Amino acid sequence: MKARFSFFWSCLGLCLLALQGVQAALPSSLGDGTELPSLAPMLENVSPAVVNIATYGRVRTHNNPLMEDPFFRHFFNLPKDYGQQERRTRSAGSGVIVDATRGYVLTNAHVVKQAEQVEVVLVDGTTLAAEVVGTDEQVDLAVLKVPSQNLVDIVIADSTDLKVGDFVVAIGNPFGLGQTVTSGIVSALGRTGLRLNGFENYIQTDASINPGNSGGALVNLKGELVGINTAIIAPAGGNVGIGFAIPTEMVSLVMQQLIDYGEVRRGVLGVKVQDVTAELAEAFSLEQKQGVVVSQVIKGSAAEKAGIKAGDVVLSVDGKPVLRASDLRNRVGLSTAGEKVVLEVLREGKKRSVEAVIIASTAAKESGETFSPHLSGASLVDVEAEELTYAEAGVMLQEVQRGSPAWRAGLREKDVIVNANRQDVVDMASLKAAINKDARTLMLRIVRENGSFFVVLR
Repeated sequence: MKARFSFFWSCLGLCLLALQGVQAALPSSLGDGTELPSLAPMLENVSPAVVNIATYGRVRTHNNPLMEDPFFRHFFNLPKDYGQQERRTRSAGSGVIVDATRGYVLTNAHVVKQAEQVEVVLVDGTTLAAEVVGTDEQVDLAVLKVPSQNLVDIVIADSTDLKVGDFVVAIGNPFGLGQTVTSGIVSALGRTGLRLNGFENYIQTDASINPGNSGGALVNLKGELVGINTAIIAPAGGNVGIGFAIPTEMVSLVMQQLIDYGEVRRGVLGVKVQDVTAELAEAFSLEQKQGVVVSQVIKGSAAEKAGIKAGDVVLSVDGKPVLRASDLRNRVGLSTAGEKVVLEVLREGKKRSVEAVIIASTAAKESGETFSPHLSGASLVDVEAEELTYAEAGVMLQEVQRGSPAWRAGLREKDVIVNANRQDVVDMASLKAAINKDARTLMLRIVRENGSFFVVLR
């Protein structure tokens, strides 16, 4: 038996030595002198433009979980901050230098959200204090400004040139490890309906994106920026090959407004639209299933002034094709108020160009706490006709903070409240009238993209 084991370990040792010999002999070039393909030369130029971002903030927590319950505090008449303790927090993310001369850095809005202090760490270890120029949570982008010293920026490419199957590289700071590079392909384009943000038009990639990669760069093989990494689908808590990046087509529009105004001044067109189905394509004599059908034009809107009518099929905006309702919403919602857009529409079988002047959105946001403790952590806005394809009236949850009472009750961003305590809700005034702020329960009827349901908040 000992002889057999000795023979086994001798063979294993010879195999390992053989493998080591193969590795040691791995050629640096092909037989004809051609060097092996490598991403290293491209990354040497691009890596200095990708930075790590450290954020510091403070959170107040309770030692006793019961203190988190608003009904417990109300029953014992305890103030909201009773028993709270404050602790300092630190988070890590990624960013991309897009303007070395002026010191502008792009990242995700959620990376710097509620941060008291933001630091940008360059690839050589230099740490720079950063100022938040502006954030846009609807697209999940933020612009930071750092001292413009020894910075290297990245070339921004047009993401509309991307095709499924193109090779891409993700660069960022996963799990706070430091700059890390992963590669993959473009798995899909124009991903929407993920309910991650208000405006969605994602690049999907299988290049590994993990926590901490948020705000990092997605680049093509030329080393040009094509997207800002922002989210993953991770049912097991880690990367499964489904990551999402905000395309530079959207990034450029939002970034410029954040630099100019410190915020995004969204415009509205004033139409209610629906996607073209096979049946509608046949009814409107469309050669292919493309475009969106205008089902309603709001009185006094930019669309009405431009002469757009119900029944028109919008085929493109400023020469860019409209394939679905989200395309039109993105094109208009990322335009500045006062900007002119040219829409190609099909009316009675004939194509025509229509010029519309985008007007400013008048939607006012209000905190859910002003309505009820059950809605704490949510921000609410009146539904605008051009905002959603699945609700014409009601109050939309524009943002729901993770872990808040509203979130724990199952409410999510883009949910629309259409009924409260058996009273119809058409706007925030009617919602306030239907809610007793001191009541122990609140019953809501919610509309989501895939249907409606009741929820009772206790």
